[in-house]
Amino acid sequence: MANEPPGIPAPSSLAKHIEWPKVVAKEEWENARNALLAKEKALMKQNDVLAAERRRLPMMEVATDYRFLTADGETNLLGLFAGRRQLIIYRFFYAPDVENWPDGACSGCSMFADSVTHPEHLAARDTSLVFASAAPQEKIAAYKTRMGWSTPWVTLPDDRFSRDFDVKEMFGINVFVRDGDRAYRSYFMNGRGVEAIGPIFTFLDLTPLGRQETWQDVPIGRPQGDPYKWWRLHDHYLASKP
Repeated sequence: MANEPPGIPAPSSLAKHIEWPKVVAKEEWENARNALLAKEKALMKQNDVLAAERRRLPMMEVATDYRFLTADGETNLLGLFAGRRQLIIYRFFYAPDVENWPDGACSGCSMFADSVTHPEHLAARDTSLVFASAAPQEKIAAYKTRMGWSTPWVTLPDDRFSRDFDVKEMFGINVFVRDGDRAYRSYFMNGRGVEAIGPIFTFLDLTPLGRQETWQDVPIGRPQGDPYKWWRLHDHYLASKP
């Protein structure tokens, strides 16, 4: 597209020489790998501890009268839940003052969107994922088609949501919980924290309900079920919806 700069080659493709790690025999490689593996497992356990602490964060009640424009008309914050209990909103920068306009959006946000799980996997855990941008719906629809994305994507008619939820100047992820007709903000992440997000489990680990699997450390009163058994092809969840 005219306003989108061409890609640049990787530095490694231009380097005349690269200093690779030393070459060792199988036993030495396995010893080094096992030492690293022990650290990786410890880090995974620590991430589990952090996720458990995240599920215990307090929440703050928020107004539900924020407005969003969808392909089917206007809705409010509760409408974005689509009847589910949890909602994750990613502030996606697509607007006239953002790189690649009008046919493309922010390169970083777009790379993030390329890594996002299919929304039906999250829906199967009672969680909705939504992108939000300033771009009009016709631009968003065309860009989604071009990129092959299926994540719901709404238009922000003003800067109120972005200002109130810390995403006016930088991309970010906000997590909300719905209890009847009341909504609560439970978590927020931006900057480099977003780099680790994308696959289904990292998204669910941001939410108060987590993965809803029995092995996870959750407070009393949070529903859980058997791990692994709930996974489906993303177009096969409809058969099991209540």
